[in-house]
This record gives sequence, structure tokens and C-alpha cells, in this order.
Amino acid sequence: MGDFYETFDDDAVLASRLLGIALTSRPMGGDGRVPLAGVPHHQLERYLDRLVAAGHRVAIVEQVGDPAQAKGIVERRVARIVTPGTVDGGALLEAASHNWLVAAVPAADGGRGGADGGATGGATGRDTRRWGLAACDVTTGELELQVVSADRLPGEWERLAPRELLLPAAASEASGEAGGEVGGRMAGLPAGALVTERPAREFEPRRGARRLIEQLRERSGAEAGEAGASPAGLEGYGLEGLEAAIGAAGALIGYLRESWPQALAHLRPPRALRAAEIVHLDPPTRRNLGLSDGSLVAAIDRTETAAGGRLLRARLALPRRRAAEAEALLDEVACLTERGLERETLRRTLRGLPDLERLLGRVRAATATARHLLQLRRGLERMPELRAAMEAATAGGADEADEADPGAHAGAGMAAAAERLAAGLGGVVDAAAVIAAAVDDDPPARIADGGTVRPGFDAEVDRLRALAAGARERLAALEAEQRERSGIASLRVGYHRVYGYYLEAPRAQAGAVPEDYEPRQTLANNQRFRYPPLTELEREILGAGDALIEAERAVMERLRVQVAAAGPAIERAAGAAARLDVSAALAALAVERGYTRPRVVEGGAIEITAGRHPIVEAELEAGSFVPNDVVLGGGGAAEADIVVLTGPNMSGKSTYLRQAALIVLLAQCGSYVPAERARIAAVDRIFTRVGAHDELAAGRSTFMVEMLETAAILHAATERSLVIFDEVGRGTSTYDGLAIARAVIEHLHHRPGGAPRTLFATHFHELTELARLLPRVTHRSVAVREEGGAVVFLHRIVDGGDDRSYGVHVAALAGMPRAVVARARELLHELERARLPAAALDGVAPDGAADSGPPADGAQLVLPVLGAPGPRDEPLIEALAALEPDTLSPFEALQRLYELRGEARERLLIEG
Repeated sequence: MGDFYETFDDDAVLASRLLGIALTSRPMGGDGRVPLAGVPHHQLERYLDRLVAAGHRVAIVEQVGDPAQAKGIVERRVARIVTPGTVDGGALLEAASHNWLVAAVPAADGGRGGADGGATGGATGRDTRRWGLAACDVTTGELELQVVSADRLPGEWERLAPRELLLPAAASEASGEAGGEVGGRMAGLPAGALVTERPAREFEPRRGARRLIEQLRERSGAEAGEAGASPAGLEGYGLEGLEAAIGAAGALIGYLRESWPQALAHLRPPRALRAAEIVHLDPPTRRNLGLSDGSLVAAIDRTETAAGGRLLRARLALPRRRAAEAEALLDEVACLTERGLERETLRRTLRGLPDLERLLGRVRAATATARHLLQLRRGLERMPELRAAMEAATAGGADEADEADPGAHAGAGMAAAAERLAAGLGGVVDAAAVIAAAVDDDPPARIADGGTVRPGFDAEVDRLRALAAGARERLAALEAEQRERSGIASLRVGYHRVYGYYLEAPRAQAGAVPEDYEPRQTLANNQRFRYPPLTELEREILGAGDALIEAERAVMERLRVQVAAAGPAIERAAGAAARLDVSAALAALAVERGYTRPRVVEGGAIEITAGRHPIVEAELEAGSFVPNDVVLGGGGAAEADIVVLTGPNMSGKSTYLRQAALIVLLAQCGSYVPAERARIAAVDRIFTRVGAHDELAAGRSTFMVEMLETAAILHAATERSLVIFDEVGRGTSTYDGLAIARAVIEHLHHRPGGAPRTLFATHFHELTELARLLPRVTHRSVAVREEGGAVVFLHRIVDGGDDRSYGVHVAALAGMPRAVVARARELLHELERARLPAAALDGVAPDGAADSGPPADGAQLVLPVLGAPGPRDEPLIEALAALEPDTLSPFEALQRLYELRGEARERLLIEG
């Protein structure tokens, strides 16, 4: 309305409170008044961000009629509905992160095994329902389709972190609050997602297929092929078996048609995701490996562009299962590792490159301003320079690699990688030239401010601009003419936005004006007049100004259409630049940190020589991290699938476990790894059961969460999986925990088809005997050196090893009161001497008992209770009891205190 976007009634009250803007009112029939709150139209995006961030959907209503021709209220229409999943700019968008809008629907086949390869079978008691997912980022145009089993669904929520979730109405009603169950069996809803209900019919696969085909035809015409209104028209997109996901995509497209139809112009052809192609990572694994909190990205991200940052995160979230795909990505990194100077020149060229994907999205959705087009032009103009820098950085890389490691990686693979990186960087110069010819180098923020179109580009704009300039000259001429005519030297032409143009003279000389001057307004010192020739000139000036704005707006619309027509080439250039950015960033990281290229193969062992933890190493001084080897699997007689790892607390067991998983993850994402050498047998899934946490809101204790996560791993792991267990069974009594831990190892070892490659860290030293009993199990430990009663953690993993945990020592390092440490040592000594597990202490976990076998029949361990001293304590206690503090001077009291402390220290030293 005018220069403001207004809200009314309850919306006005809410907006006033959320945005901190004035709440006013306006009359609305009779004595009634309507609450009113508005924001300037040019600040809409800033206020819109705040409303959407608060969890609201916002309908934008704009006038579509001509106010000059309207009779009564000017016609208005809903231009778009903005929701968290459909924002296209502003502070809500993170440059290096996707903004996913996701539609989800249960598959009609229920628990039948399907396209995702998920496990089925009611015998396990697990949920085998399958879900169709369609995920779209309207800012980049990406559209992903997949069908997932319920056990994989939480991992997808963790990966996508959707801002908005579309669900069938019935399923949404059954879900209750976030974290509930949809349809009675759905995994917890993603935290922070706005749930939007849609009619169940919107998710029907046949309807979805029709909408997808229509969308493909509208966007690319003949590219979609001759397709009828049936799923058969989608065969060329590899969507076979994804009917539920096609239905979800139909609901998503229908939602965008209602809320923001222009966004569909940027939607790309669908990309199918299948479990057989990617490494499955469940939520605990993503959290434990630093994917959820961004710590892994923070440690390795060297990308220079927003699109490159998004691509790197996408690769880390979806590691490739096939070795050949990982090797192809590694080739792209390898061809940029040799020429450091040229690589850095390439990265400088990438630095500051505009976000071409999102700028193209604005162009296609008709929300791009002249300044957005100028950004796009400057990005496109850098493509030839980028290609030249890339070619310089990869020149001779294949030959140098062959000389350095002949036979390991064929030079042909690196040459092909260089060609892939270069592909797509051309073909956009014409689009950049069109923008350069049309848009001024310093355009205003709004077309209404004028000067958007470059002079000489459009004849009509030039004519109207000349007319407007000529009108100003005519105003000056009219003013000079009327001064001479009236004889009033101070007569001037002025303008008022309500009264228009006028002639103004001092009140003292108002009687001397010509008779054809018509009084219009009287002020304290001046008189204003209407003059018919000036009024006629006013109509010409205002008409030319309005016409000029409309002409410039028309030019910009035509320009957007032209640029959008070059969209496929711009998409390819944007994707190529992002891919080049990621490869150059990973190459720079490899050189900076001393990472090496892993060898990813389809079978055999995981062999890592001198591996390091990428996140921990980044926080330490260079060279201070202690590297370790990992050997798992391979099928040979001397190659174990399961490693039972023991060692003291704080000695680095958890770091060792995580670094093994991270090195495998990085390798299968196409990254060099922190190791001297690595041969990675490609895994299908990575599982980590690390740490202790509860879910009290869901009624789950720490131990229950531990058991649930362990059960999920045992059900889903295959012989190609990598499994990390850290302290299974420690949340219950010693006997129970030991029994569970041993049963877990035996179950993995005896698994039909082969044992998963497993690292099993534990303080149950009794489990080390499994290395003698089971052929595919070995025992390793963290080396410790004892010097003069002190314990030194070497952080080295060695074969076999000690059977002590040094927990009391760690308690002392943590600053536990000396009396508590001394008492703990005493109790530990009694426990070890009696060869009884710490279960005798009412569930207290052991700390390295030498032998946890039960006591002899009828034998009992009687431990002295703190406060009931034995004979050795009596002299010290008698001395304390004999003290009379009131009779001692301060100096005597201090001296006696030192003596007693010396006696106590002597005793502690003896009992050591």
C-alpha cells in the first residue's frame, strides 16, 4: 500500500511485537478502527527474515492494477507465500549450506524391501516401513529423490536438516510433536523443521509422475522427451522403483505452485539417490565424527566460494560406496597437488566468485535486481580466466604423477580428471556480454530511482531519458521567461508532491503577477500560483518519468528472459567452478597438512600406516600428534576383522577409533587423508557407538540409549561395514556389562557372510582372551610406561599389552582430593588381592582388576569402610585426638600441622 507493506488486525499486533514496529490503526466503517502495522517496501527482506525465523509463513500481497485507471480499490493479488523452506535470500540463507524443503510419505508397499536396499524382516522386531523423500533447495534448484527404510530415516534427517517438512495430513496428525512417530512408526521428526500438512492425495505416485513430467517439459521442452501422463515418461531419469519418492516430489511441486510458482523455473531434473551407491551414516555416527556440529568441516574446509562450500559438505554427508567413484574424485584432487604456485593462482581467481547458482535462481524466479545481474555478469566474465588458471595448474600433472608413482595411478585417469574439471567453464561469455551491454556499471537499488539501463542499449529508454532531460531545460527556460514577463527577479519554479509544479513569488510582490496566474497556496512569506503552460509541461515531465521507469523495467524483464535462456550453460559453469574449488581446496589441504592419496579398492583390508586424527591434529602444534597404524580385515590368516583395544583412560583410545573412521570417510569422499599410506577397502556403512548420553524426555536412560544404538548396529552391519564400539556394557553392573560385551563380539565374529571390520575398545580386560579363542579377533592396547611410580601415556597402539586401566591415576590427574585417591588405591589393592570384580562394591565398575574371577566357594571379601580405621591408622589418629588447639599458639599450631602432614605423606609413599 503506497510505499509500505502493511499488516492488519491480529497480524498487525503480532508483527508489531515481533518486529518492534509501531502499531497504529485506521478507520474502517462507522466508529470502528483496524490495527495496522507496516514496514517500508524497500526493507521488506530484512523484516521478512525475522518473521520467517520466528516460525511464521508470510503471504506477500502486491497490487497488480494501474492506480491511475482503477476505480476504487486497486486490485491486489498474493504474489508469493514465504516459508522457511522457500526463502531465496536474506540472513536466513547460509552461503555454504543448503536450505532444504523436504516432502516425505510412507511407501505403499509397507515393509517390502526396495530401492534403498534396507533390511527387512519382522523377525528382528524392527520397523521395516519405507519412506519416499523428495528434497529440494529452491535457491540452487537441486531436487533429490530417494526411498529409505525407517532405520536410515534418522540419518537422512541429520544430513538434510530440512527447514520445512511436507507431510500427508493423516501422517502429520499421527506424529504429534516433533520427535513423535508419523503413521505410528516414523522415526523422530527433524528438530527445528516447520511441519506443513498437505492433503494425502497430493502424495499419490501417479499424480507426482504427471507433475514431474509437466515440470520437466515446462523447463526444458524437448529435453524431457516424448512422455505421456504416466511414470514411463520418467524412465530416462533413473527413478525406477522410487514411486513413493515420485509421489513426494509431486506434493513438493504442488506446494511450490501454490506458494511461489516462479521458483519452479529453477528446479533441475530429479537426481535419484540409492543406498547401494552411498555410505550409510546414522545420526550417532554423524555426531561422533564431527559432521553434525561442523567440526570436521572446520578442520578441512579450504574452499573459496559458497557453492564450493556446499559441495564439500554434500560430499562429506554422502560418501561414495563404489571405489571407482572415490578414485575418480581423488584423480581430480591429485592433478592439482603438484604445481603449488599455479594452484594458488587458481584459488585466488576463485576467491570472491559470486554464487552463480543462487543468482541464476533469482533470475529465473524474476526476483533478480540490476545489482544481482551485475554480480552474475562479473562472475561469468571470470570463467575464461578461471579455465586458464586451471589448465596452468594441471599442466603436466599426469606425467609428474607417473614419474613419482608409476603404475599406482594411471596418468590417463588424471588427464581425464583435468578434462572433467575444465568442462563446463565455457559457454557463458555471451550471457555476460548481454548483461554488460544492458546494465549500468553502478545501478541503483531500485528501478524507480532511474539510471538502471546503460545509455545506448535501448532506443525507447534513450528517447524518454532525453525527453525528461529536455523537460528540465524547458522548466528553466519558462522560469526565466516569467521573471522577465512579471518583472519579479525572485520568481521561481517549484514542485510539491501533492500540488505538483507551481510558480512562487514573494507575498510583497504578489499583486504584480500577470492575470493568468491562479493562486494555489499562501505561505508566511510567499505566494504560490498555478500557471496553465506550466501545468501542461508538468504532465509531459511526469508522463515521461513514469514512461521511463516502465521502459527500464521492460528492458530488465527482457534481459532476465535472455539470461534465463542461457541458464543450462550457467548451471554447468557454476557446477564446474564449485567442483574445481573443492578439488583445489582439498589439494591445498593435502599439501599444507601432509595428507597422502589413499588407494580405494573394492575388497580386502583396511590398512592405514601412521594415521592421524584430522580434527585433533588441527588443534595441536605441528608434529605433536602421535600417529598410529590400523589393519582390519583382508581374509588372510594373520589379518583379524575385530580388534579388541584396551588401555588406560585418557591414553587416546577414543581418538584412535575416530581417526580410523574419519580416514575411511575422507577417502571415500575423494579426499587425501592424514596418513603416510592408506589402502581402504570401500565400506558400505560406518557405525560408531561412542560416549554416554541419555534421552530422558523419551524415557531412555544412558544404558538404554547405549543398548538401542548397539542393537541397531548389530542388525544393520554387514561384512563390508566399519564398526566402532567404545565401552559397550559399562552402563550396568560388571557381570551384566561383561556378558553383553562378549556376546556382541561373538555375534559379530560369527555373523553369516563374514564379520564387519570392527574396533572394540573396552576396559573389560577379560575380553582379551577372545584373541586366543576366536580366529578373527586380535588384541591391541595403548602403550604405557611407568617411571618411578609415575605413569606416562605414550599414545601408541601396540599388539597385546597391559591389563590395567590406571583409572585411579587419572582420578589423581583430574585433581580428585588426595584422601579420595588414597582410599581408592587401598580399595583397589584389596579387590585385586581378593581377585573379585568390583561388582562386590554394589555395581561400581572395576578399574583394572588383574583377575575378575569369582571368589572361592563361601569366600567373602570384607573391605574396611572409610571411617573405621585399621591398626596402621591408629598412631596418626591418636596424635590428632590428643591435640588441644585452644592451648596452641598460631605458630605452634602451624608447626604441629606440618608434622602431621609429614607423617601422612610418609604413609602414602609407603603404600604408594
